[in-house]
Amino acid sequence: MDLLIYLNYNTPDLVSALVLARVLQEFFVVCTGAQEEEEKTECVPGFQEKEYQVEYSGGFLKDVPLLQVVFDDCAGNEGVEFEVSNPDFLIDENLNLVPRRDVIDSGDVMFVHGVNVHVDDMAQVTIMGAPSRSPQTLREILGLSDMMPYRSKRSLLVPPMFVPENQRAPFPRLIGKVISSDMKEDHIFRLMGRGADQDPKGVFSINRLTGDVAVSRALDREAIAYYHLQVSTTDLSGRLVEGPVDLDVSVIDQNDNRPVFKEPRYSGEVLEGSPTGTTVMTMTAYDADDPNTDNAVLRYIIVRQLPDKPSPNMFYIDPERGDIVTVIAPHQLDRETLPTTQYELEIVAKDMAGSDVGLTGTATATITITDRNDHAPEFTHSLFQASVNEGSTGVVVNLTVDDRDDPATGAWRAIYSIINGDPNQNFEIQTNLDNNEGMLSVVKPLDYESSMFHTLLIKVENEDPLVPDIVYGPSSTATVYITVMDVNEGPVFFPDPLVVIRRENIPVGSFVAMLNATDPDYLQTQSIRFTVLRDPADWLIVNPFKGNVTTRAILDRESPHVHNNQYTALFMATDSGSPPASGTGKLIITLEDENDNAPYVFPSVARVCEDAKDMNVVVIGGRDKDIHPNTDPFKIELGKQPGLEKTWKISRINDTHSQIMLLHSLKKANYNLPLVLTDSGVPPISNNTELKVQVCTCKKNRMDCSRAGSIQTNLLLLLGLVLLSILCKYPFIPPSTTLTCTPNPSYQNAGNAR
Repeated sequence: MDLLIYLNYNTPDLVSALVLARVLQEFFVVCTGAQEEEEKTECVPGFQEKEYQVEYSGGFLKDVPLLQVVFDDCAGNEGVEFEVSNPDFLIDENLNLVPRRDVIDSGDVMFVHGVNVHVDDMAQVTIMGAPSRSPQTLREILGLSDMMPYRSKRSLLVPPMFVPENQRAPFPRLIGKVISSDMKEDHIFRLMGRGADQDPKGVFSINRLTGDVAVSRALDREAIAYYHLQVSTTDLSGRLVEGPVDLDVSVIDQNDNRPVFKEPRYSGEVLEGSPTGTTVMTMTAYDADDPNTDNAVLRYIIVRQLPDKPSPNMFYIDPERGDIVTVIAPHQLDRETLPTTQYELEIVAKDMAGSDVGLTGTATATITITDRNDHAPEFTHSLFQASVNEGSTGVVVNLTVDDRDDPATGAWRAIYSIINGDPNQNFEIQTNLDNNEGMLSVVKPLDYESSMFHTLLIKVENEDPLVPDIVYGPSSTATVYITVMDVNEGPVFFPDPLVVIRRENIPVGSFVAMLNATDPDYLQTQSIRFTVLRDPADWLIVNPFKGNVTTRAILDRESPHVHNNQYTALFMATDSGSPPASGTGKLIITLEDENDNAPYVFPSVARVCEDAKDMNVVVIGGRDKDIHPNTDPFKIELGKQPGLEKTWKISRINDTHSQIMLLHSLKKANYNLPLVLTDSGVPPISNNTELKVQVCTCKKNRMDCSRAGSIQTNLLLLLGLVLLSILCKYPFIPPSTTLTCTPNPSYQNAGNAR
């Protein structure tokens, strides 16, 4: 059990200091007795003897050993450091207490502090017969002023305590003692904090009278590694006398946790041919024990390799870092010659720095030998042959290759190219991703009459580049012979389309064009017949043997079948082969315009208010189905009826539009205004037309033309009046019937309007 005493108490004189020293001696004796009891069952790291005595005989000589301490950390005493409270002394490599110089005033007590990763403990050396030193602090007497900060409050001495985890019964076990130099009979000790009166409660207890601190059960450092308690003294009524002073209890680690790998199986890859010493992967295990002790210091080893060929030691693991590296020579790490591409390694992590008593954890590392492109693809045959019908397209032959590299990788996938024999790019080759074959296709139809045979030179490569010491050899190229089979081909029109220019309205039977079609099968003697395949307006006929096209109806540029002045017909030429073959060609007739359409006016109806101050009735324009120069500029004039110029006036605005104006107001009625519209064709065409003008009543921005009526209604009314006039002039109605004839024309002649 380690013991550290924190004290910051200034003694008024040497006597008081000696009294406290004797009290501390009793404390050490108690702790030493408890420790000896535990040693009977297990090794307790630290000083095996806690108290030593040296006789004072006038002083101590430099480098002369005084005594030998007994210290064991239960792990070989590696890395132990000792410190003596009196700086004039040291512990040498043989554990001897040796003066650094000649010492006369040594004092009567000193402490030796031993520490490493396994233990932190102290022992006391009493110098019998030493003269008293000058008055000083108790802290100096204990030699701890430069070693550690002591916590104290007045006369209550509370050292830190240490408890090994996983102790066995019986319990409770004494772990230390709290000392009060001012303890009275009516004073008692009190322990507070986590592990005492706070959860987990009852782990530690203190003897109310003696200050002995005990643990009541086995502790688990991995659950709680440190307890921070407080000790105080009170009188019997509960009044605080001393404290509270901190009591720190540290749980000493035992190696009770095995190393654990994060995953049971790990995967790594290494490229074939990699240099010896290539790092493949890193294995990492964790240990829940104290990382400051060997209990959590791990070492890694490979205990098994499957398969063990070509060598049982193909890989090595760094015992401290866990890095797995290759040991096998690069030329032996050949994926294509190894018995397998996957190796399984059983990895063991052992704590206690790999010692025989260490605990172990196991995981499996699967290492895959990945492929590099160290084998060039080779054609299975140096020559491939195929045949194809002329005029057809599609795959004609599949080229096969062998590649020893890993399938479905860039080192295996093939890329084919045509390096000779295809000047017109008639062929294309693509890779079949399923089987790595090269699919040679015809993409532009072949012509038997042009070439009956084609010889192609094909090269195959991999997606990934080859490794530096590998090259593509003769087997990476192949020759393909393509035989073109003759097929009866249809005649071909030339030119296609055939474009001619003709005027519209030419007489029926007029010559339009001469079709020209040739048979590609010039090695055969065949005749050609022409027929009309599509003639939307049914205007054309063709001589079946000569191919001359003539009209069977008038060509009309304004027909709905004509678009952008062009009329399109489709013809077919058929040869006399067996079976016959045919081809089609277009005839496009561009029609020149003739002035065969009279212009017309728009709009055809206008409305005006009877009391309008603005005498502008409407802006009218001319339109013509013909095209220039047979359209505008248009000439718009009043009709030839007398008197129109007294009521109406036309003013030209531009080539297509004119303004209609009233010279005076008209009564509400419907009027027909005669107009003459003439285009600019040669010769020009005129159109005598009428503009319907309705004079309406306008009030508050509303136009009422109801009495004026629509054009159609007034025409019917006018017809009724005419019939009534006839009946009145030629009465043939029975005497009992009476008729009254009152003229009320709906439309008036625009020239007689007043």
